[in-house]
Amino acid sequence: MQHAKQDALETIEKLPDDADMDEIMYRLYVLDKIRKGQEAVEQGRTTSSEALKREIESW
Repeated sequence: MQHAKQDALETIEKLPDDADMDEIMYRLYVLDKIRKGQEAVEQGRTTSSEALKREIESW
């Protein structure tokens, strides 16, 4: 997996030249959430769909 800095730079490079700071920050936020989700999956920190259904039904 690439380092966060390299991913951020590549993400910013792909944005149009007129992207504002809000768009840049949003894209970096989404990138961070995706990376954390991938790490959670790799570490087995997930919830099965069946367990999630049971939890929702208990509400």
